[in-house]
Amino acid sequence: MVGNSFQHFLTNEAQDELLDSVHQHLEGNGIFLFGTRFPSREELMQPEKEEYWRSYYIPSGEKVNVYTVSHYDDVKQIQTYKTIRRSAEKEGLTQIQLRYVFPQEMERLLQHRGFTIVLQYGNWDKAPISNNSSQLIYICKKKS
Repeated sequence: MVGNSFQHFLTNEAQDELLDSVHQHLEGNGIFLFGTRFPSREELMQPEKEEYWRSYYIPSGEKVNVYTVSHYDDVKQIQTYKTIRRSAEKEGLTQIQLRYVFPQEMERLLQHRGFTIVLQYGNWDKAPISNNSSQLIYICKKKS
């Protein structure tokens, strides 16, 4: 399960249901691999004010400027990202919410849902998890 999909499970119950379902569908000693963003200070403490991100051109040649606004809820561990796209013709807004899980919390969650962590990394290049990690990568085995 790649692409930081785990972050779309916003509640403890949703995470439990996901992991229970994966566990149920794996054969004995089956392997489950997934990645999610590392909850770094830089990631969580993004500005809560509108900030310019980048620009691009659409096929008609019109320039679109992209701005972002971010808010992190410490209690729910949920980051809300708003993306604003502005051109001369129109403005659009999209929003996404992502749940962040810290490494020790993830280890306990996986163990309680019937998995043994075989390997864990801080990015897809197999670096160890550190304060500078960009990802949490887990290779887990179903406990038999």
